[in-house]
Amino acid sequence: MTDPALRFRTDLRPAEREAIRRLVDGTGFFSEEEVAIALELVDERLRKGGDSGYHFLVAGQGGRISAYACYGPIPGTRNSFDLYWLVVDASRQRQGIGGRLLARSESRMAALGARRVYADTSARPQYAPTRAFYETSGYTRAAFLEDFYAPGDGKIIYVKEIKADSG
Repeated sequence: MTDPALRFRTDLRPAEREAIRRLVDGTGFFSEEEVAIALELVDERLRKGGDSGYHFLVAGQGGRISAYACYGPIPGTRNSFDLYWLVVDASRQRQGIGGRLLARSESRMAALGARRVYADTSARPQYAPTRAFYETSGYTRAAFLEDFYAPGDGKIIYVKEIKADSG
């Protein structure tokens, strides 16, 4: 089910920092350290704008953020981008918002020159829906790094080739 009232925008507003913190924290997936990392990227974007290398796509309605993505070019590469964060409010998951946000983010990355997008996630059972989301969105499992995050918590890296934005 899609929400036609959902609005997408690329500007990130200082007043939204706390809303993004609540959004990331509210999923129940991320540690305090990971929430802090998400906020570091927000702060960097707010401080440096486009020079930060971090791009945001925010989805919401009625002044409330429902989801956001953060992505950017991988330093030292020509056409590779990282999808750093894609977070959907826990109460809005399984409504098609994540898929719409991902598709729009990929389109924006393509317009910025991306040809390959990398996304990584945990191998813990809790992240099975996340892995299924990437796989059904056309991402291929490219690597598994055992015990990356912690003993027993590996990192799975996904990749997707995207085409140049034609319009």
